[in-house]
Amino acid sequence: MSLWTSLEPASATVDPGASTRVRLRLRNTGDVVDEYRFEPVGPLSPWTTVEPQTLRLYPGTTGTVELTFAPPRTSDATAGPNPYAVRITPTEHPEAVTVPEGNLTITPFTEVRAELVPPTVKGRFRGRPQLAIDNLGNTRLTASVSGSDNGDQLAYDLHPSNVQIEPGRAAFVKATLKPRKIIWFGPKEQRPYQLTVQRAGVNPQPVDGTYIQRGFLPRWLATLFGTLTALAITFALIWITYKPQVRTQATEQVQEAGVSSLAPSPTVTPTPPAAAAETPSTAPAAPAAETGNGGGGGGGGGGATATVTAKPKQDTAATAVNRLAAADPGGRHICYRAYVQGTGWTKPVCDGTIAGTVGKNIPIKDINVAVYGVDGSAGNSFVYNSQSTDGKGKWQIWTKVVADGKDNYIGSTKPADPYLLDFAINVGNGQICGFSHVHNFGWGNQVCSDARPALLTLGTPDNTLWLEAFKLTV
Repeated sequence: MSLWTSLEPASATVDPGASTRVRLRLRNTGDVVDEYRFEPVGPLSPWTTVEPQTLRLYPGTTGTVELTFAPPRTSDATAGPNPYAVRITPTEHPEAVTVPEGNLTITPFTEVRAELVPPTVKGRFRGRPQLAIDNLGNTRLTASVSGSDNGDQLAYDLHPSNVQIEPGRAAFVKATLKPRKIIWFGPKEQRPYQLTVQRAGVNPQPVDGTYIQRGFLPRWLATLFGTLTALAITFALIWITYKPQVRTQATEQVQEAGVSSLAPSPTVTPTPPAAAAETPSTAPAAPAAETGNGGGGGGGGGGATATVTAKPKQDTAATAVNRLAAADPGGRHICYRAYVQGTGWTKPVCDGTIAGTVGKNIPIKDINVAVYGVDGSAGNSFVYNSQSTDGKGKWQIWTKVVADGKDNYIGSTKPADPYLLDFAINVGNGQICGFSHVHNFGWGNQVCSDARPALLTLGTPDNTLWLEAFKLTV
């Protein structure tokens, strides 16, 4: 070994969003002039810079370089001790590589964002919003959720009421709002409420929402019932007052019968009616039932038969996953396809194959997913927000849990609806993993999530970017 190294200090501490420096001293203990190249390695290398990057030393001389660590204030900068290393490669003896190692402790920070989806719900007997809680800090978040309003007009059913969220992940709390009094008649009423995120040692974080309670019967329907009741009473009174007189003719008919019995009646030979004589002996057969939309009922009695060609059934994620399930009944599978803006649905792919486009700068608007062997799936879409004030998109309504072998749709194919920036998905058992390809950033690292209530998010919250492609496995 022709090189001596020393890190000063060997352990350092830094706050996310700030920076700190460590000095690396080295001495050329060989007998030739050598030049050394420095390269940060390990998980902290993206946030590490070395100045200078090369250093030339004569035999027996000592030099110094500085390592600068600048972890971002994001969930990627994991709180706690993080090892780092610097690879030193001599130019004269490249095989004699030296890798001094040190330790950098990143201090924890917490940042929570909570949002009601949707902020306003309507109903007669209940409302069902969701509270999305994002852990933007670099340490695990534990919180409880409660509901309140002025006047105690609503009851709250929250599931789950306590959440634990890993850094960079999100949790969804399903809320059911039930009014304590029912509005039978009259206009709708607005009932403001709050769902509060409470963490230990921190001020509560309230999120405002509005529940619009509708009347059980609208006012116009009550008016209609009253009018109909008044008309029915009026008709009954008129019927009773002006009841028609009915007189029987039974006596007169008996008298006429008695007179006619005294006179002789001539013999009359009965003849069949003309209509009966003209009736054919065989009735015409009923026309065959027509297919189609029934528009030819008023035609001139033509004998032509319309032929309707059915369109072929669309191949969806469900048809693809059911084919896999038939061949592998005991396996776990996920199939999916993407609705690409301006192009339409791609063909369904399965188990880690790319869906969408890469390098064409075209966003995805909708995702069709079907699973097998994982106890169903549910999802939510995070879409472009044209009225954003914080540079972020917005979450849509979370889908219901869709059973194995059935199609689940996350997003919208309507031309006026926004494209996807991010999406979330979970499964009932096991793990789900995925990669996302974001505009101007390319492919990210693989991320995984356990079974619900945990969820997997793929994409970006940035309103200026969008999701272009993704891959999923279970």
